[in-house]
Amino acid sequence: MPDRRDFLFRSASSGLMLGGFLFRPLEETLAQSTSKVNRHSAPSDLRITDMRYAVVMNGSFRCPVLRIDTNQGIYGLGEVRDGASWRYAMFLKSRILGMNPCNVELIFKRIRQFGYHGRQGGGVSGVEMALWDLAGKAYQAPVYQLLGGKYRDRVRLYADTPEGRDEADFSEKVRKRIFDEGYTFLKMDFGIELLKGIPGTVANSNFWDIGRQWTNEPGTYGATEHPFTQVQITDKGLALLAERVGRVREKIGYEIPLASDHYGHFDHNNAIRLGRAVEKYRLAWLEDLIPWRFTEQWKTISDAIETPTLTGEDIYLKEEFVKLIDRRAVDIVHPDLATAGGILETKKIGDYAEERGVAMAMHFAGSPVSFMANVHCAAATQNFVALEHHSVDVDYWPSLVRTARPMIEKGYAIVPESPGLGVELDEEVFKRHLDKEHPGYFLPTPEWDKDRSWDRLWS
Repeated sequence: MPDRRDFLFRSASSGLMLGGFLFRPLEETLAQSTSKVNRHSAPSDLRITDMRYAVVMNGSFRCPVLRIDTNQGIYGLGEVRDGASWRYAMFLKSRILGMNPCNVELIFKRIRQFGYHGRQGGGVSGVEMALWDLAGKAYQAPVYQLLGGKYRDRVRLYADTPEGRDEADFSEKVRKRIFDEGYTFLKMDFGIELLKGIPGTVANSNFWDIGRQWTNEPGTYGATEHPFTQVQITDKGLALLAERVGRVREKIGYEIPLASDHYGHFDHNNAIRLGRAVEKYRLAWLEDLIPWRFTEQWKTISDAIETPTLTGEDIYLKEEFVKLIDRRAVDIVHPDLATAGGILETKKIGDYAEERGVAMAMHFAGSPVSFMANVHCAAATQNFVALEHHSVDVDYWPSLVRTARPMIEKGYAIVPESPGLGVELDEEVFKRHLDKEHPGYFLPTPEWDKDRSWDRLWS
């Protein structure tokens, strides 16, 4: 009986409400019918009023985080790729002020000419992330929903397997990754820098310092592209590198996928020899054996070995991925969303690869802001395999932000349901980990407000 009375009451109330609407002016009717709609933002009237940055340390990585402000009080967070300069983003400020941030693709097409491969794509990509965060907040929807919905509620992560001080320490690190932290997908490095000083393992090491892969001074080994070093790995060197892979396989077994990276600078012929030497360990992929731009050499490698090949973390925009995919030059594409052009461009890369039978893994080494951008993209892209988590051992990393649900549970990222990216900075923790060389926290940036450059690329 109470249910029936309640039903009649609600029906009558609805009828009275509808009757009232019929005789009211349209403006009052609309106001009444949308009275309970969240008017935090009127999306069509939203305008960009400011862009600022703060540089946080993610372990040893420097991560510039962006904040785009609007005339309605809501803001969006984005991130320039780890290790890059905030300047790649800030000089775009004058080109986006006054625009509606919900027009993400329009703004992206206006600024994409100012990005490039590697870290130089970080500015455009960071701005694009922040625009999606704003659009999601304006429409009260998570970003993945604006991309067309999600394929998964959890995003599989892959984590590095660091070499320990000794065999016992290494075994403990592997045990912790799998049993305590719950990761179901691991990655390791095994490069020729491990062979430095071991006689008879690397030809031409009397000229190149193979232990300095991460230098960038002109003329150094680290700054010389792989085909031009003429470094070769001997059979002895190959055996030692394969032995390292074998030790890891022995510890984790074959049920857990094991990917690999960072081999050193040598040509595609030596890449093939290395690939064949570790073939029996069934690696998930061999990553960045040579620079991504040598498409035909990549195809030669991929055709010669059985282990899947992968590249792409330094490629800006879809076009260069298309070349690799159409030539079947790699087995898996590997964009870094913070270089590739942002969330939508990375999804487009994944969708294009999917249509041609190619899978997509995602490279990532930034703060939780960029991490969440990756999670939304991965959730919305069908051919996704796994997302890198490079900060597993940075204890304060999860505390840099606040989220409605845990970011990570047992080796999986949890896809958020909150509007936008679903992440807000924890100001107190964030400030404690600012880059000592750039300790400002979203200070005013009027010096980037105006630029009179004529940017159009056609006459």
